[in-house]
Amino acid sequence: MDGREIIARRIAKEFKDGMVANLGFGIPNMAANYLPDGVKVILQAENGALNFGPTPKIGESDPDLGNSGGAPITLLKGASTFDMDLSFAIIRGGHVDITALGALECDQEGNIANWMIPGIFAPGMGGAMDLLVGAKCVIAALSHNDKKGNSKVLKKCALPLSAAKCVDIIITDKAVMKVTDKGLVLIEVAPGLTVDEVIKCTDADLIIATDVKEMEI
Repeated sequence: MDGREIIARRIAKEFKDGMVANLGFGIPNMAANYLPDGVKVILQAENGALNFGPTPKIGESDPDLGNSGGAPITLLKGASTFDMDLSFAIIRGGHVDITALGALECDQEGNIANWMIPGIFAPGMGGAMDLLVGAKCVIAALSHNDKKGNSKVLKKCALPLSAAKCVDIIITDKAVMKVTDKGLVLIEVAPGLTVDEVIKCTDADLIIATDVKEMEI
């Protein structure tokens, strides 16, 4: 199981029955394939879909149906599609219970940078700015370290922020952390890793929960 799948599976564990959940571009959209059995979640795509389901099988996709990243989706019974004006009215109106968004980096204050690296063209942050302030709970999903081994969970973000102090939970391929008033609390580590190993590869200051668990995936 690669890191992306680990993150997507763990994101899905945060969804509770009856929630309206928005899935962002990249890894978060993969979480649609791993919803817990028996949990009824209404998935929302910012480009205009409500109550979509897992990725369709090859040859069964509808070119008119796609998620926020343009990948094919299925629609469940009772689903609806609509224009982006209505989609963002749902988001800005506070009707999204939880959102999971990809990130370039996060920090221990709950800041998130997920749209721009200076010097590299970026078309804009898109719906992230609305979701980060409109959703009731924000999950940041990202690899724990970059290709050089540098931590992407930081004391302070260095890249331009998408929003400040908005993240509630950080989920990486190595750990799950909660942002609290006291700091960033390590609550889970990935299978095969120890708390000390996670601390060693993390730039942020971590508060270690008294009952750190193995990540459920």
